[in-house]
Amino acid sequence: MRIGVVVNPIAGMGGRVGLKGTDGKVAEARRRGAEPRAPERARRALTNLFERAPDTEMLVWDDPMGTSLVRDVGFDPDVLGAPTGEETNATDTLAAVQAFVEADADLVLFVGGDGTAADVADALEGTDVPMLGVPAGVKVYSSVFAVSPEDAAVIATTFERTEAREVMDIDEDEYRSGSVHPELRAVAHVPVAEDLQSSKQTSGGTVEALAAGVADDIRAGEGVTYVLGPGSTVGAVKAELAIDGSPLGVDVYRDGEVLVRDATTDQILDHLGEENVIVVTPIGGQGFIFGRGNPQLSPEVIRRCDVSVVASRSKLETIPVLRVDTDDPDLDEDLRGWTKVRVGRVERRMMKIE
Repeated sequence: MRIGVVVNPIAGMGGRVGLKGTDGKVAEARRRGAEPRAPERARRALTNLFERAPDTEMLVWDDPMGTSLVRDVGFDPDVLGAPTGEETNATDTLAAVQAFVEADADLVLFVGGDGTAADVADALEGTDVPMLGVPAGVKVYSSVFAVSPEDAAVIATTFERTEAREVMDIDEDEYRSGSVHPELRAVAHVPVAEDLQSSKQTSGGTVEALAAGVADDIRAGEGVTYVLGPGSTVGAVKAELAIDGSPLGVDVYRDGEVLVRDATTDQILDHLGEENVIVVTPIGGQGFIFGRGNPQLSPEVIRRCDVSVVASRSKLETIPVLRVDTDDPDLDEDLRGWTKVRVGRVERRMMKIE
């Protein structure tokens, strides 16, 4: 089997520092101290892939788009080209994928977010070559991604057929201002597998009673620091608390006061106290409570907090399980298992985290 690997080295850099994406914000992300996220997630996928199928023929584009990562795990790849400048861009991704197709790749394995997925899909248009994503971006709306880097390796080495799946993307400037309007960018061939995420979909149902119950508990939690995640359900809690929270960011709240609005990871850590609670809701129809849309909630933040999951009953009807993808496999394992999800003013439902 021949797999073409392309890594977007800047994917996800803006997440930890509160930029909600990296499109046009690379310099600002670096100024804020952001570190690359994609290379380590690529390494996790490639390490697993080498363990499962060390004889796989690997096609790569030169650094920083994947060559060293592929070599470091044990492969001897064919380098088909190189980026044109110091900063990689969509043109480099298109050139890499087109070269993979010309070299008869059986699969394009890419590491990035929705923007990278759209670029890969554009390059594959008119071909039957499937694509599979290792999620590394801040916003991951498309259904062409594996649930985790390790799952991507399993899928890449075991799939037997493909199916048409959606590539979605959003305008990051609108996203930063609180508006989310996913647009269909392409339909791509993707391996058929259980460990693929679905497209994010919205679900109906009121959350007023749920929000009121959570807000009552927060008001009663004297001295407790609450880290309020993004999403409409937690947004309803913020509205019930009568605070001007960030609709798509993370807010830090304690004793009737917003300590930080739209906080970065470092700001969250700076304001945590002795007792801390993260309030999160599953993202759309995918079921992720960590790892999609809330990278500010880093492993270090999560380890210092209790976790409260809230969701409407109608949302849970579309989600078979909850999922986590924190960039820390040990933490992911610690979080897995059964947990209580608050679905009403006092009602809770047991859900499994996988």
